Amino acid sequence: MSNSADSPNPPFVPNYLLYLLAAASEAASEHFHAHVRTRGLRVPEWRVMACLIDTDGSMVTELARYAMIEQSRLTKIIIQMDTRGLVTRRSDPKDGRRVRVFLTPQGRALADELVADAKIDEQELLRSFQGGQGPEIKQTLRALIEHLEFSQSEPAQRKTADAES
Repeated sequence: MSNSADSPNPPFVPNYLLYLLAAASEAASEHFHAHVRTRGLRVPEWRVMACLIDTDGSMVTELARYAMIEQSRLTKIIIQMDTRGLVTRRSDPKDGRRVRVFLTPQGRALADELVADAKIDEQELLRSFQGGQGPEIKQTLRALIEHLEFSQSEPAQRKTADAES
């Protein structure tokens, strides 16, 4: 594209925030995702395992949110992971309709290795930012996520409050 960001009519896509966020994520993840695949996992499986490291026994709805996978697709992935011995599914003792997902010992060992590798990969990426801006970028992204989640939940909260009054 010939127009620069400083020109009077900069090109849309290369200057569009959502494109920039997605492209940065894709570029930053490419190397590590290739590593994940060499370990016999697909990227969505890695995301599930990474989530379970912190919250073993999560419900599918929670995992879907943090793994960024649509819930019906995630259910199929979890079934496949269960078949491979990476996770196990159990009914919630308080509500048998809910399913909780746990890492198996085999799954935990692989997840622990990959999380350690991911932390190294992240440190290399953060070091690549000039002036040590990596931590600041992470904080900015957390603030953006928090802002977006709040602004998206606000209309729903207003509707609930209106319905109760």
